[in-house]
Amino acid sequence: MLTQTTSRVLEPSDLDAALAVLDREPVANAFVAARVQVAGLDPWRLGGEMWGWYEDGMLTSLCYAGANLVPICATPRAVRAFADRARRAGRRCSSIVGPAETTAELWSLLEPRWGPAREIRAHQPLMVTDRMPADIAPDPYVRRIRKDEIDTITPACVAMFTEEVGVSPLAADGGLLYQARVAELVGSGRSFARLDEDGKVVFKAEIGAATPRACQIQGVWIAPEHRGKGLAAPGMAAVLRYALADVAPIASLYVNDFNTAARKTYRRVGFEEVGAFMSVLF
Repeated sequence: MLTQTTSRVLEPSDLDAALAVLDREPVANAFVAARVQVAGLDPWRLGGEMWGWYEDGMLTSLCYAGANLVPICATPRAVRAFADRARRAGRRCSSIVGPAETTAELWSLLEPRWGPAREIRAHQPLMVTDRMPADIAPDPYVRRIRKDEIDTITPACVAMFTEEVGVSPLAADGGLLYQARVAELVGSGRSFARLDEDGKVVFKAEIGAATPRACQIQGVWIAPEHRGKGLAAPGMAAVLRYALADVAPIASLYVNDFNTAARKTYRRVGFEEVGAFMSVLF
């Protein structure tokens, strides 16, 4: 029994306690919660370690340390402990992402050792909805991508990622991990697109994380030659219909604050801002 204030790497036997922390904020924690619900806390299966912060023997805060460093329900004391652990371990992640206030605090402690960052996105509105829009009809041509269409959807996914993040997802390992992720989303029925008559992607989006309580839409992209044609809102309404009917009662997403067109589209479809994320990209 841990009776003092301390942090440690969690073990598979800590799963129930970790899930209880994640469940305190099911929308904000959807990405990590979805991974933990599938993989548990074994670092090999999870793709990283889960750090825990204890106060008076109770697990109160978490930090996922994998390809991303993600503080979860982290108190100021927990953030300091996680920063200490991260400094000792050295930077292994490609980004830090999480609730804006907590992530800013964590980055202020890590920046002297890990900085400078390639890019900082300090305010990314977190938006949610639990219902379909009354005045926007879903695009009837947006549908699930089939497993035999992975080669069709992958170039659009790569284009979206490169445009959004600023680097190609194929650079690190020839794209093996990214292509596996695309295949995973297609195989689980969470990849959606509208194709034109030549079989090219016009609009696409994925439900990137899913738990019984909430899901997260990501990777929204329209081919450049089709932008400005009014496809975004009906396309999002179509993906939202799948999300609410088949996946979870609440759909969420987060968006860059400078992307005013996307924020306007999401509001039209019924999404409301409930908080903000922050991303530090390396």
